[in-house]
Amino acid sequence: MSAEPSLHHTDVASDAPAASDGGKPVTSGGTEQPTRNRRNRRGRRRRGRRSGRPTDAAKPDSAAAKPAATGPSTPKPSDLANRNRRKDSGGGNGNSGNGGNKGNGGNKPSSPTPNSARRGGRRPADTDPAPKLRTVRETSAGGLVLSDIDAPFDDQRAALIGRVDRRGRTMWSLPKGHIETGETAEQTAMREVAEETGIEGTVVAPLGKIDYWFVSEGRRIHKTVHHYLLRFTGGELSDEDYEVSEVAWVPLTELPRRLTYSDERRLARTAESVIADLRSDPTRLAQSEASCIRTEPNDYEKAAAARNQRRNEPPPPVKSRRRRRRPRRPATGDS
Repeated sequence: MSAEPSLHHTDVASDAPAASDGGKPVTSGGTEQPTRNRRNRRGRRRRGRRSGRPTDAAKPDSAAAKPAATGPSTPKPSDLANRNRRKDSGGGNGNSGNGGNKGNGGNKPSSPTPNSARRGGRRPADTDPAPKLRTVRETSAGGLVLSDIDAPFDDQRAALIGRVDRRGRTMWSLPKGHIETGETAEQTAMREVAEETGIEGTVVAPLGKIDYWFVSEGRRIHKTVHHYLLRFTGGELSDEDYEVSEVAWVPLTELPRRLTYSDERRLARTAESVIADLRSDPTRLAQSEASCIRTEPNDYEKAAAARNQRRNEPPPPVKSRRRRRRPRRPATGDS
């Protein structure tokens, strides 16, 4: 007598959702098979996990609410959530669960883009960038005036000027000023020394130039200053200039400690070596002093004087850039 196969099989309709949700079908003995549904796994990886979707557990006619004939009495809550996520994302018939578009599975952006931004309209006022500062180039010349270049090094003194800043501190520096039209840099250095200190001098040798940036009166200024070594020829110290609050003779050895700005302190150390070289050879000193006597400005000095003359002129008006409006797109909402 042949053994009849058992007519009691698992309900295929009730087990199919469980097999597709977790990828582990349930058999009659309640064991799980290691088979995975590759299609469902790839779909979840592409679409990502979603939360906050309503479930169909409360629907009496839903396939998820039917208990299996054998094995677990009811599907797991996680299986129900996975199946509903697949249904909402358009895995079954290609339609979204909430009536959205088919391409994105009914997803709506969390922060919709304003119509003005899509049409190329102007951004809100709180996001407008700050106005750019106007950049201005200025060129100046100044000098380090020695009381007696032929005296011993320890007995030499230099003329400094002091200006009071906004905090009430005295800032010590070398006299200097802008190059004016028709002047050479050497002539500007001698003129500025006479105006700011009251003494006169002649240029002996160049010391070098320094440049720096700062912001003043809504402008971003790039300033270049050419410095020269000057020999004292006459006059008395005076602080009659309105830009100067104090003037003084300072020993040359104390300049690195007395000067406020680091660039001028380095320049004072350079002056010590220049003075030593000039004093070692009197012929070289005379040649250097004669070469610094110029009366005609070169092209660089002419361009610098023109830039300095325009520094106080009002900036040109900024032309408003009219943005071309794009044609308004017709509404594409679902009817």
